[in-house]
Amino acid sequence: MNDAQPVSWSTPVAGLLAVTGGGLLLVVVAILAQDGPSRLLVGLAAVAVLAMAALGIRQRPRLTMIPGSAPRLVVGTLTGSQEYPLDRIDRIRMVSYRRIGRKTAMLEVDVRHDDTERLLIFGRWDLGTNPHDVYDTLVVNGFVA
Repeated sequence: MNDAQPVSWSTPVAGLLAVTGGGLLLVVVAILAQDGPSRLLVGLAAVAVLAMAALGIRQRPRLTMIPGSAPRLVVGTLTGSQEYPLDRIDRIRMVSYRRIGRKTAMLEVDVRHDDTERLLIFGRWDLGTNPHDVYDTLVVNGFVA
């Protein structure tokens, strides 16, 4: 097993700042809207965009690999961090999904959480990099059989 340092992957700060800025711009547009329906729809869009930004900030870092004598993955969630030791990770694999007419790579991690199974799916937005690069790092550090 490689005794490398922990490695984390997160949504880029610049992306989160851009989303927050867009949400604030939508708030201003909603305030300046002249009619009720426009104000309502743009206001709802502003709330949704700002909620997405808050979620991205709350989940940082999204995925952390801690190699060594007790290897584990730490996943950032809305309620806090969840730790998954190697013996609770069933499978890690790369998959491709069709989205908006093109294939998008996703990293899938099957884990046992308490007494249930969970499927964690990470894309480029979550990881801030190509999911294939994250997968390669996990393979090199012994997380993938």
